[in-house]
Amino acid sequence: MKDQETNAACSVPEGFKNPAVNPACSNSGEFKNPAVNPARSHSGEFKNLTAIPARSHSGKFKNLAVIPARSGSKGLKHKNIKKLGGIPLIGHTITAAKESGLFTCVHLSTDSQEYAEIGREFGADVSFLRETGLASDHAGSWDVVRWVLRQFKERGMYFDTAALLQPTSPLRTAGDITAAYRLFQEKDANIVVSVCEMEHSPLWSNTLPMDLSMENFEDPALSDTPRQELPAYYRMNGAIYIVNTEFLFSEKPIYGERSFAYIMDQKRSMDIDNELDFLVAETILRAR
Repeated sequence: MKDQETNAACSVPEGFKNPAVNPACSNSGEFKNPAVNPARSHSGEFKNLTAIPARSHSGKFKNLAVIPARSGSKGLKHKNIKKLGGIPLIGHTITAAKESGLFTCVHLSTDSQEYAEIGREFGADVSFLRETGLASDHAGSWDVVRWVLRQFKERGMYFDTAALLQPTSPLRTAGDITAAYRLFQEKDANIVVSVCEMEHSPLWSNTLPMDLSMENFEDPALSDTPRQELPAYYRMNGAIYIVNTEFLFSEKPIYGERSFAYIMDQKRSMDIDNELDFLVAETILRAR
């Protein structure tokens, strides 16, 4: 199956709200990004003129991007703000989300004031910090997204979709996000998740016993099968998760009915976890 990347400047899927710019949103519903120029009040603050209900009168969707970036990384300290190509890691994802033109709000979910300030510099909304209980190693990403949605609901803001965009996937493009949303719309999906083809077939993998014996390690039926003739296997790459918010709060399995995959190229599927990953990502970034 061919990679579905589109150019970052590609058109937004029909039916989705496409603001000309993507200012940060605050708990007051006002725009705080002075780089954009919506209607301004006498006080100098930007006023959010979009409708508060879940969907505007025109029937356009309201989309939220959630970029989770807690400060307590155990593997690589402060990796979410470590510079890649001269830009803090979170800056790459915030920029891609804003350039897609799809989101009513791009929210950085963090427990750190330092991360919050960096996020705001790149135009993200950080109108509230993540609570401590959701900043631990055991906190699930979907729990974070649900909590963020509840916080916005308390502030009178509702969203039709939420996109979970992990900052550890900095090579994912605005075009990827747009194409994934287009698939979401075309499939009338509950959720769309980005995947990439596995670098090595799991059919040539196995577990090892305590004595490290490789007896029966290989499946005899596959021993003479050329790699090109093996079926393609895919893995979730962590770059894009788009979900219908009503479905997210249901008790249905996330990867069940009307869940679909958006296929990305392996080069853009880099998931940064350690120093080696950073070096590889830097190399790919320089080659673009």
